[in-house]
Amino acid sequence: MLTSSQRQLLRVISESGPLSRTVLAASMGLSKAAMSGIARDLITLGVLHETETVYGQGRPSILLDLHPEGAFFVGISLLEDPAPMVLSDLNGKIIARENMPLSRDPEVIARLIADALPKLLAGRPDVAAKLSGLGVALSGFVDEKQANCVQSTLLGWQGVPLAKIIRQKTGIETFIENDAKAIAVSEKLFGTARDIRNFSVVSLGEGVGCAHFIRGKLYRGNHGGAGEIAHCTIEPNGSPCRCGKRGCLDTVASINAIKEMSKTEGLSCTSLTELEEEASAGNAVAIRILHRAGGALGLAIAHLIQFNDPGMILITHVEGNFDGLFGTLVQQAIEANVLPRYAGQTPIRTQRVNGDIWARGAASIAAHNFLIGPNPN
Repeated sequence: MLTSSQRQLLRVISESGPLSRTVLAASMGLSKAAMSGIARDLITLGVLHETETVYGQGRPSILLDLHPEGAFFVGISLLEDPAPMVLSDLNGKIIARENMPLSRDPEVIARLIADALPKLLAGRPDVAAKLSGLGVALSGFVDEKQANCVQSTLLGWQGVPLAKIIRQKTGIETFIENDAKAIAVSEKLFGTARDIRNFSVVSLGEGVGCAHFIRGKLYRGNHGGAGEIAHCTIEPNGSPCRCGKRGCLDTVASINAIKEMSKTEGLSCTSLTELEEEASAGNAVAIRILHRAGGALGLAIAHLIQFNDPGMILITHVEGNFDGLFGTLVQQAIEANVLPRYAGQTPIRTQRVNGDIWARGAASIAAHNFLIGPNPN
């Protein structure tokens, strides 16, 4: 278990990248001697290491950075079947993968994880000795302790202490998290948002996910549902949603919704890419579906911008691209529905992702708790 001072040092480096002892001491408000003692202990533990030497005015400085092999983490996604399981290092790099069957029974899930771990760690005794946490990403609401699934419509759960159940079966410290929040933590620790204190992630897949970092911390709200745009009413009295309401964003802009609208309209499209191709060929039905979905997603993102005024919106998507009509319509709806003073002020980045994103995000949740500790609002 790391001390609070050690975690403070690791937090500074994880947010800023490699730093000299002088800069670290100033950032932490400590004397160089005190900071050097903390750094020395972390080097002994193998969590930090010395990297390049920087030459400038005065004496050269040796930069300190996280040691990639200082700790390892397991991440599991419960959003797919089979459920992917990954092993990542302290830099967020995936070094091994396995799949396991998906179950809705928490006890069965814990047993499947315990059974799959030896395969994931096979031939890596050094890694097994440094395994420092396990994370699980799922669709649903998770409590602020990252221990209990408050509710998951997809899994049919309510009040499930999943982290405790898995920890009892594996003996590994376990944390669970909502899928979009897991992606946001991954982007903050290892990705495009490392240097941004205020940002939002919108995850476009079978459903729509959303998560926010405010002042450098994951923002959960009082009940874990902050900024959950998937179930904001976007079309009053619209289509029924799995959550029990009607007209939610999820019923209009998710990939599932787009496929369902295509099927209802008699189109044979089974993906956003195919629908884009139909629209490019002048198919009026395909164009109408993309207008409805893109306009709804853009409107929701415009609301996010006015609520939070973030430094960036990152849209992750697992299929298609944002160079076609859909992406254009999302951007147009954003610009049309924010106050003129905000128009064009918030960078909108899009990122095509693969199926590893949720499992990698789950591993990042474990890494975040190791490096920084619990993240209360």
